[in-house]
Amino acid sequence: MSGVLSGIRVVEQGTFITGPCAGMMLADLGADVIKVESPEGDPYRSYQGEHYSPHFQAYNRNKRSLALDLKHSPDSALFEGLVREADVYIQNFRPGTAARLGAGHERLNSLNPRLIYASISGFGADGPYSERPSYDSVAQALSGFLSVVVDSSRPRFLGPALADAITGIYAAYGVLGALVQRGRTGEGCLVEVSMLEAMAHFAVEPFAAFFALGNTPTSSDRPRLAQAYILRTSDSRLIAIHLSSLEKFWDGLVAALNAPELGADERFNRRTSRIANYDALNMELDRRFSKHSLSHWVERLKLNDVPFAPINTIDEVIQDPQVAHLGLIVPVESPHGGAQAVRPPVQFAGVRHGSVRAAPALNEHGEAIRKALAGGERWPNWASTQGGVGV
Repeated sequence: MSGVLSGIRVVEQGTFITGPCAGMMLADLGADVIKVESPEGDPYRSYQGEHYSPHFQAYNRNKRSLALDLKHSPDSALFEGLVREADVYIQNFRPGTAARLGAGHERLNSLNPRLIYASISGFGADGPYSERPSYDSVAQALSGFLSVVVDSSRPRFLGPALADAITGIYAAYGVLGALVQRGRTGEGCLVEVSMLEAMAHFAVEPFAAFFALGNTPTSSDRPRLAQAYILRTSDSRLIAIHLSSLEKFWDGLVAALNAPELGADERFNRRTSRIANYDALNMELDRRFSKHSLSHWVERLKLNDVPFAPINTIDEVIQDPQVAHLGLIVPVESPHGGAQAVRPPVQFAGVRHGSVRAAPALNEHGEAIRKALAGGERWPNWASTQGGVGV
């Protein structure tokens, strides 16, 4: 599978989501990613399903799997050989664990000074929280992100695992920057990102508002300022509208509702008034939208150029005409049975991915990788490792 990162070699020693997501982001761009797993495999494999959970599949496509016991000298030597030929190494262990496994930055850098070493943690490499375990919900809470998305009167977590995936994406972003720098200097780099830092940066707008205005943001601020509403139709469907700051969208909504009296109401006839009376307007819109079906409102809002979308369930997204037009759902090239996946979202020179490779079974390519290396290959290419078998 070619791509803009074709020729970039990655050793990923990731588990669960953050490290594997970073590896997947690079693999989706064409990097050659070998996922090094313990003989027991990434624990996410068994999250829901027998050692090949859909959750594992989601973040491990376009990779090869090699099971190594780094306490075993031959496997340790094989790992070192891969690192010497790699461009990037990724791990998301707790601080200190990689060093105990013989995969710390100093050691791998001594093997390969051009190596981009990506280290992902929960709270950073040091500090009062560095030894604490961290998961998605913990990072969302500590970073302040949950406070600006959750209704404090009815607090509940929202899926999917945003902090995990976002941290992995930031790690890949850091790796790409380091690869560009290496192109100028010829030297490798230690790239570090924590879940806490990633989620605080992701919530950069609420932080900027706090620094500028001195008020602590809440979960209602963004929809109120953006004039965004979720409304229920007569057939119990949900639809989202977003009026933003442009007056034409409010005018379009008034026209779609055929409600000039609403447009003349002093509580709503200016954006600042609509912000101040957000709850009252929400009640008015709820009452009016509840009188007609989703299909009615889709046509009315479309006709009047109002930003809107029905709140699609996952099965409905797959059938959506725009999704079909974009070819967003692609087949998975898999020896494990037919499947589909969401393709990478970025196009280069107008070319989209037409398929993705399935996530590997544990050690699926192990035997072939070992054979290729024993045969003199310094880094086993994809072609020489197809048809491998798992443990």
